[in-house]
Amino acid sequence: MLKQYLQFKLSQKLSPQQIQLMKLIQLPTQAFEQRLKQELEENPALEGGKEANENDLDSDFDNSTDDFDDSESIGNDDINVDEYLSDDEIPDYRTQANNYSSDDEEKTMPYAAGTSFTQHLINQLNTYRLSDEERDIAEFLVGSVDESGYIRRELSDIMDDLAFTQNVYTTEESIKKVLKIVHQLDPAGVGARNLQECLSIQLHRKEKNPDTELAINIIDNAFDQFTKKHYKKLLQKFDISEIQLKDAINEIEHLNPKPGGSYAGNNRIVEHVVPDFAIKIVDGELELTLNGRNAPELHVSREYNNMLKGYKDAKDKSKSQKDAVIFIKQKLDAAKWFIEAIKQRQQTLFITMSAIMHYQKEYFLTGDERNLKPMILKDIADEISMDVSTVSRVANSKYVDTPYGTKLIKEFFSESMKNDQGEDVSTREIKKILETVIEEEDKKKPLTDETLASILKEKGYPIARRTVAKYREQLDISVARLRKKI
Repeated sequence: MLKQYLQFKLSQKLSPQQIQLMKLIQLPTQAFEQRLKQELEENPALEGGKEANENDLDSDFDNSTDDFDDSESIGNDDINVDEYLSDDEIPDYRTQANNYSSDDEEKTMPYAAGTSFTQHLINQLNTYRLSDEERDIAEFLVGSVDESGYIRRELSDIMDDLAFTQNVYTTEESIKKVLKIVHQLDPAGVGARNLQECLSIQLHRKEKNPDTELAINIIDNAFDQFTKKHYKKLLQKFDISEIQLKDAINEIEHLNPKPGGSYAGNNRIVEHVVPDFAIKIVDGELELTLNGRNAPELHVSREYNNMLKGYKDAKDKSKSQKDAVIFIKQKLDAAKWFIEAIKQRQQTLFITMSAIMHYQKEYFLTGDERNLKPMILKDIADEISMDVSTVSRVANSKYVDTPYGTKLIKEFFSESMKNDQGEDVSTREIKKILETVIEEEDKKKPLTDETLASILKEKGYPIARRTVAKYREQLDISVARLRKKI
């Protein structure tokens, strides 16, 4: 049986303006500039730069209510023009000061032009005498090279693709023959199908001597034992001394495992990190500044205000004029809101980073990561009476320029652990000590995770072996066996 009933409940919903503000806060400096440019293009009522002849504009607002019916509204939207022309109080956007100079920072980033990696390889193919079919295969193979310089597809798949997409019917043997030509291209090792083949190609291109000959033998015939660092087995297999093995390994270690990465003109977009904040030490105290590019000069278009004044002064108001005023009202609302949103963004960014700076004051004064205090998003959110999600938006995508380099803000956040004194210490501090211990170990006998756990315990950090393993992996440090050197 169906029943109808009324239910009242309270719920919180974000307004479109609040959602837009959250999105603005999340944007780093460069992305914010793009968003600002987009808004200026889309809203003619919003203008950048300082407002010209501001005194004249102020006079336009004077006596704006004379000879006008305050109750007059437009259409169903109940738009009162006086709300936009009243000079009872000066709008916030007219009183904001911008202390940043346009010359504070370079706003444009130069990008180097060049030939793409693929085109670089194809240009080299032009120096070889190839049949039409071989050239088609060679260009397809070059097009299959990834940014690291490898062809990571099976030859059978390449053969099928050549037939379906290029209308070239060939065999795997023909592809292998052309692949050998690709292997002659620069940088050495390009077109390899795996690491072993990549290293082998590079070694065969080097000048022959006893060390390279042995290195080739190791890579071609004992690659698995080499990667697992079974040095004793290699000594027995090739009947060589430790010095000979060390010299051969030295040859291998000087090879490039990612030949594609060595090509400077591959036109990959270089990410330029633009710090959103800067922290300086002045007379022993920390000084925080917000990047001036986050504080643009904006104002509401004078022309749009004049349009409203013209409508107000007109005796006969046609429907088209009323429709135009509705449009103007929407654009003015959007412009004023955007100016206010940028102001709120500046305040939120500055307040949040200021709280983080003071929370980690000892670190910013010394630069020693061991001085980083345990800090989670909630600590800062409680400090500035804002939501955790707001702090997260600031921390996740913003950088700060410190005396010790440019840092991602979220790196200052870490969980806490208790040391043997019962004090809360940052996991970053423990990782730094772990990294130092591993750097100082005897590489002939690397320390196991169990031994590392014992050493940390002696230093006052009682953590389990599995926790050591987790931190080691987060630091991108290999297990003891793979850190071994002869």
